[in-house]
Amino acid sequence: MYTGTVIGTVVATKKYETLSGIKLLVVETIENGKPAKVIVAADATRQAGFGDFVYLIGSKEASLLFRQKLLPVDAAIAGFIDTYDVVIQKEKQA
Repeated sequence: MYTGTVIGTVVATKKYETLSGIKLLVVETIENGKPAKVIVAADATRQAGFGDFVYLIGSKEASLLFRQKLLPVDAAIAGFIDTYDVVIQKEKQA
């Protein structure tokens, strides 16, 4: 599971049949509080949009969020993050 911010949408007129009706969004993932990489994720919530802070499921487990069918996806938006707290530890100096 990982986090990210929705930064765009994907418009695909031709796509794999089981992806029909599934919204695809561009998400910038976040690692250690900083932008990491940009991915395309299927929206299992059907509510995510630009600027939303979301959590994602990756790999095979991503397709399990879509109970009605097995989708060929590498990432899926599982929900929204309202707030989170992080404790940053200072690096030890030698």
